[in-house]
Amino acid sequence: MDWKILAQEVLNGKVINNDEALGILNCSDDELLPLLNGAFEIRKHYFGKKVKLNMIINAKSGVCPENCGYCSQSSISKAPIDKYYMLDQDSLLNGAAQAAKLNAGTYCIVASGRGPTDRELDTVVDTITEIKQRYNLKVCACLGILKPEQALRLKAAGVDRYNHNINTSESHHNQITTSHTYEDRVNTVNTIKYAGISPCSGVIIGMKESKIDIIEMARNLKELDADSIPVNFLHAIDGTPLEGTNELNPRYCLKVLALFRFMNPSKEIRISGGREVNLRSLQPLGLYAANSIFVGDYLTTKGAESTSDHRMLEDLGFEVDFVTPVAEGL
Repeated sequence: MDWKILAQEVLNGKVINNDEALGILNCSDDELLPLLNGAFEIRKHYFGKKVKLNMIINAKSGVCPENCGYCSQSSISKAPIDKYYMLDQDSLLNGAAQAAKLNAGTYCIVASGRGPTDRELDTVVDTITEIKQRYNLKVCACLGILKPEQALRLKAAGVDRYNHNINTSESHHNQITTSHTYEDRVNTVNTIKYAGISPCSGVIIGMKESKIDIIEMARNLKELDADSIPVNFLHAIDGTPLEGTNELNPRYCLKVLALFRFMNPSKEIRISGGREVNLRSLQPLGLYAANSIFVGDYLTTKGAESTSDHRMLEDLGFEVDFVTPVAEGL
């Protein structure tokens, strides 16, 4: 397959079919660079050489009633992680200051649990107001399943984006969790959109899903019209049901990123959790398909040194797409 021709067809409005999508995932390693070149043609058309940086804060760790098989914070996990309830406002504001220092355009406030309590929502809402006054940061919240009135409160407070991942395909969902349904996740994404908040929804690759499952994920996110798509690669944590799972290699991860770019050409594709342990030395190549990464640590695992990420972008000749922080107190 001529990936450059397919890329041009996508830019002209073509939606790739399942055979073409499978062709991307089954692409021989010898064809990997031409495939990434095709993905880059699409990425460059919409985003040039700019890379969006995001920083995450684990605002509430563990103490979660859900039974998600990949998560160290779930009720069935035996992983030795820190467990604490919602951080106070000062701690969340300190995180925002660090995000601004790292030139991260988006600050992500993430809390474990099925959904936010009224008190937790109050803390987040009050903190967002302060963040908007002090820093020129976009704020993304990730608090679980939302009620419509909660989504409207977040919108009024200034939340720019809300993350709620579909995580896997509908057909594979029950192999990963049974404490909520795939429809619960889709409904939350639609609730976010109805409230006027930019929807962020992504996936975790490497959880024993099939290639057809991955194609279904990419297509379903296209249909959901998610503005931002985090592509996580499973970092199997000891003490979780998926402990010891190791299905991925760096070349396959690059093919997955290319698939998501071909399927969702104009959307922000973010290389997210598991980037360092799965892409390893091929991390820079991922940015020929994706246009966004996390800097700093993840929820319960360490990320790369922020200086190495900035150096990687510089070495690639890419630019950080960021906004200048507002002076504190203004």
